[in-house]
Amino acid sequence: MAVDRSDPRSPLRHGAFGSVSALGRRRRAFRSDRRGGVRPGGDRAFVTGAQPGLVIEDAGLLTTVQDTGRWGYQHYGVSVSGAMDMAAHCRANRLIGNPPEAATLEITLVGPALRFETAMRVAVAGAAFELTLDASEVSADTVLHAHPGQRLAFGRRTAGARAYLAAAGGFSVVPVLGSRSTHLRSGMGGLEGRALRAGDRLTVGPALGVPRREPAAARWRRRLPLGGARVRVLPGPHAGLFEPVVLRRLETARYTIRPESDRMGYRLDGQPIPGPDGLSLLSLGLPVGALQILPSGGVVVAMADRQTAGGYPRVAPVATADICLLGQLAPGDWIEFERCDQRTAREALAEVGLA
Repeated sequence: MAVDRSDPRSPLRHGAFGSVSALGRRRRAFRSDRRGGVRPGGDRAFVTGAQPGLVIEDAGLLTTVQDTGRWGYQHYGVSVSGAMDMAAHCRANRLIGNPPEAATLEITLVGPALRFETAMRVAVAGAAFELTLDASEVSADTVLHAHPGQRLAFGRRTAGARAYLAAAGGFSVVPVLGSRSTHLRSGMGGLEGRALRAGDRLTVGPALGVPRREPAAARWRRRLPLGGARVRVLPGPHAGLFEPVVLRRLETARYTIRPESDRMGYRLDGQPIPGPDGLSLLSLGLPVGALQILPSGGVVVAMADRQTAGGYPRVAPVATADICLLGQLAPGDWIEFERCDQRTAREALAEVGLA
């Protein structure tokens, strides 16, 4: 991809290789968090420094706890997970002075209603929702000061697919393998490994940072997709196995995200990309944003909850900045692919505040 991911703390770093079939077996081998020494599924209130936060009154369609991902265990078949739109997740945290790795709530398509149990600073970034704090309309991409008993409600969504709610101090669920991210398929991380539901209570950590303005927020909100997006891609490791005329279809066709798409990957309807007859590849590590070509010629884009390895040819990776854009698309939205070079991909990071 277009950036250096050698720093293991980087939210943009690609994972190591691993076997998906080993996931259940390896999970049983890790019954304690190597960093925190806390059993997954144990007492979720036992988090150092945690204090009352908020109550979920209406969970919305799909609201989960996410952070920058579960790195360092991909060779055991453990998926990275993390925020689908990492730029929006990090921006919400920056607004209230949190570090990028602080846990946020990822809110998908239909938003929740929350009641605060203590005074706290919060911020919303990402998809554009109508927001009300009690009876007052409030704005995203700014610091909100909530008081005990106040209710924050997400109303109509006008652009994008996923919003991120950050609270000063971060949401304090029990970390699993060094991350609080929820991986729904394995039931790992987050709150009991599941999506939030009405009645759930979330605690927060101590607020240490200082709120700040985010000058790039307004510019990014103008880039929120309305029904689809053009996405920049770079040449992939297996592009040379395909006829150039076949690969050019990726740049001329319009694809649609299929209904069964989810956090693991986007399956696309559109012009097929036929591969060479008899093509057989070894399974390799699978980075986020990889465009895979199925034996049928179908196109799949690997997303946050992807498996750690795959054997389908990877013809193009999505530029890092536009992986965040993909995270703001929903089933039924269209995607068009546009080839770019490494320099363009690096410069694009500034557009989303990840440079």
